[in-house]
Amino acid sequence: MKKNIVIAFAMAAGCVALLLAQQADINIKVVSGEKPAIAVTDFRGSGDAQRYMDTFNQTLWDELSGAGILKMIAKSVYPLTVPQRPQDFHPPTQIAPARRGEAPRVQSNGPWLTDWSNPPVNANYLAFGYTGVQEGRLVLSGYLYNLGQADLNSAQVIGKLYFGSLDAEGAKKVAREFAADILQQFGAKSLAGSKIYFVSDRTGNKEIWSMDYDGSNQSQITRYKSISTMPAVSPDGKMVAFTTYAQGNPKIMIYSTESLRRVPFYNPVSSVVETPEFTPDGRRMLFSATIDGWTQICEANVDGSDMRRISHVRSVEVSSKVNPKNPSQVVYISGKSGHQQLWKMNIDGGDQEMITSGEGDVANPSWSPNGQFLAFAWTRGYEIGGFNIFVMDVAKRVPVQLTHVNGRNENPWWAPDGVHLVFTTKRGSATQVYTMLADGTHVQQLTTQGNNIQPVWSKAIN
Repeated sequence: MKKNIVIAFAMAAGCVALLLAQQADINIKVVSGEKPAIAVTDFRGSGDAQRYMDTFNQTLWDELSGAGILKMIAKSVYPLTVPQRPQDFHPPTQIAPARRGEAPRVQSNGPWLTDWSNPPVNANYLAFGYTGVQEGRLVLSGYLYNLGQADLNSAQVIGKLYFGSLDAEGAKKVAREFAADILQQFGAKSLAGSKIYFVSDRTGNKEIWSMDYDGSNQSQITRYKSISTMPAVSPDGKMVAFTTYAQGNPKIMIYSTESLRRVPFYNPVSSVVETPEFTPDGRRMLFSATIDGWTQICEANVDGSDMRRISHVRSVEVSSKVNPKNPSQVVYISGKSGHQQLWKMNIDGGDQEMITSGEGDVANPSWSPNGQFLAFAWTRGYEIGGFNIFVMDVAKRVPVQLTHVNGRNENPWWAPDGVHLVFTTKRGSATQVYTMLADGTHVQQLTTQGNNIQPVWSKAIN
């Protein structure tokens, strides 16, 4: 059954790939062509399971719609009779053979696949099922059907049991797992289990916090009652590094995301050590340190040993980021041309090249997981300090503006799926964390308390 979906998805022209259209009106598209249309029924539960169905149904819908690859059919056009299990479908009976150029005449025997594939629903796929309670646990029977098939056996793509605790969290868990399986059929990745680390001052000091990818479960990590800022997360999601002023001058600290305990890191003797960034293999770290009066890019083992200097210029150079697919390539921010611009170089410091135009100021570069795109903040075309989010194909050097809000739109960071971005926006008096698709659509606010800045998105820990 998976082959059917792969074919349909290919016909939609590679829905999860980021495509850059080389036209006068440049635009980045998360989806090219028509998205597969899916109907997602409201699930019902037996016994105590019904208490958590509102949570389940909302979570399932949000997970699928937020992926940006599916056309979600409005529930207002669904048939009155909604299936819960395959046995609820009854194939029609043919009562007259087809005439030339006409469909055969059939007699309805009850709900059937065409109720969902024909107008007004016009769905390509149908997600349905039901929940119950088994030995004190919530049990989901989840189904995904390809409505382009003629019989139930061919139509079934997913038919699976999911288990969770009998509470709201359990309902969210099984909904996310079912959604992840659906998205996987279309070649997309679920963000379930991924984390966002960020800086918040809601307690009165800037501390490092974490939250789930959808803004839930916000939790404080550091409690230095000082300034902790500029988080970076290791490729495996098991360590978060950051800059802290807890001991006076800014220094780098590393925490285990599993134990929330400090991991040793030897800081060089310097007035400033900041903007940490892990290499793609997680074994070394790039950061900036004050050397000979200038903030320069350095590299060291992940414990701070074997440090070497990479940049050697009379300018401030920060925010170095290593290409995840080409570890020899580094981008960084430098003011050596005048304004702060985005530059590229080899990991040994050679072949330095400015890759933005020289206009305005650039900040906060972030590589897409496939190493093809860079997201960054830029003041091009706006007043000083009026940053907006841009995305650029590194090979083609054509920047595409995603945000158009006066004020500050900064700190873009790619999600592990390569389709979403997290970023910050100052709207009014406070700065908050938002997510959006990489074409600038489907903007969602994640934080509300205090000021929240500098988010980075971590993959789920296996």
